[in-house]
Amino acid sequence: MAQTRGDVVLRFDNVSFGFSHKKPLLKEASFGLREGAKFTLMGQNGSGKTTIFKLITGKVKQEEGSVIYKEGATIALARQVIPRDQMDIPVRDFFKEAFPGQTIYNIDRRIENILEVVNLHAPLEKKIRAFSGGEQARLLLAFALIQNPDLLLLDEPTNNLDKAGIEHLTKFLIEYPKTCLVISHDAQFLNAFTHGVLYLDSFNQKIEQYTGNYLKVVEAITERIERERRSAVRKAKEVEHRKEQANFFAQKGGHMRDVAKKMREKIEFIEGEKIEERQEDKIIRSFVIPCQNEITGDIVKLTSVSVMRNHKPTAKKVTIHLKRKDKLALKGPNGIGKTTLLEALASGKTKGMEIAPGTKIGFYRQDFSTLDYEETVYQSLTNVIADRHDVTEQHLRSTAAGFLIGPEMMQVRVDHLSEGQKGLLSFARLVLQRPGLLILDEPTNHINFRHLPVIAKALQLYDGAMILVSHMPEFVKEIKITQELDLGS
Repeated sequence: MAQTRGDVVLRFDNVSFGFSHKKPLLKEASFGLREGAKFTLMGQNGSGKTTIFKLITGKVKQEEGSVIYKEGATIALARQVIPRDQMDIPVRDFFKEAFPGQTIYNIDRRIENILEVVNLHAPLEKKIRAFSGGEQARLLLAFALIQNPDLLLLDEPTNNLDKAGIEHLTKFLIEYPKTCLVISHDAQFLNAFTHGVLYLDSFNQKIEQYTGNYLKVVEAITERIERERRSAVRKAKEVEHRKEQANFFAQKGGHMRDVAKKMREKIEFIEGEKIEERQEDKIIRSFVIPCQNEITGDIVKLTSVSVMRNHKPTAKKVTIHLKRKDKLALKGPNGIGKTTLLEALASGKTKGMEIAPGTKIGFYRQDFSTLDYEETVYQSLTNVIADRHDVTEQHLRSTAAGFLIGPEMMQVRVDHLSEGQKGLLSFARLVLQRPGLLILDEPTNHINFRHLPVIAKALQLYDGAMILVSHMPEFVKEIKITQELDLGS
């Protein structure tokens, strides 16, 4: 795919930024994006990708260097999630917020036109909360597109989208004539339309710019990191060998002590050059979600579910029985009612659904609303085990560490975490909770693709009943589903 060679729309010139000078997010980072270029912003969860977007949009200010735009260039951001304070406003008011301080006289027509672009049909009086996760994803994209920006920023745009939605978005971006920068973990989606990668290296706090096929660029980056890792291993072995020799010579006394001293100076030099483990190489540890011990027989019975037909709820008769080790995949297009059904199951109080008394439900919500954003990470973990007395402090912290939640994160408030870190925190809570029924609504959203095989294996090994919604077929395939329920059939 040829990249358009126009004027530079955006340039970072030796930009430095961070919450701490000891460990900045960026250090003298430089790159440029030309008109018509479509690039991926790639990096580990929590490495600062969303912060880069905030620097571009001016939400935060760099500490050193310059963020330079083409004169008159406009920028719009399609966010990952709709803010909680906008969930109860109607569609019309939602889009008006794209034009603060302006009166747009033909706003209804403009909204209707842009909703056609994202393949969404919705009454303008409908509240945002009433839309499914996939429909909200389309609204977020439309919110950015209605501004007709010169630089379009997309933050995980495929989250919650069904196959048709992803295909529609991909076609739009291939034909999109302006500049686009995307954060996404969907490799096939990115490979279809991007010209290259901006790689946020959290090891040296630089941004490296690569041009070419996305999958080949990622392969090249991975190979380079592997070479550096092998070099680090060799140097570590060399240091240990030299230390043993130095200690041996130091014990000999006389001239051998001088030899040992010179060897230790050489060791210090080698250790100074040693390549440390890259943060983005870290993968969550293998884990098990323990199942509630005392549950037996039918854990879940479904005889009727509610589905949306022409924006109206309609009863659908079903026959679903879930025992231990049963895994139900819930399928259907965006807006059919999958998330609504999961929420109803989690409440345990809906007609046509029966959950065995005493069953502890572990609910992974796609919007992370089971998390209290005002709590610290430590409080979020301890609160989920309030009824358990067999979990020690050491076990809690070890579990958290397995999900890359170290001591430095424990006192961070949940609302300060990246979306990917909230996802890992949610899985840590499920491990500590020990549920008998696991309800998972799009658990791959926001999660680094390196973690997905570990998560899939843990879900496959889960010994309780499970109900799963996911639009990632390769992930679902690894879990070995025992039953399916297609709400759209």
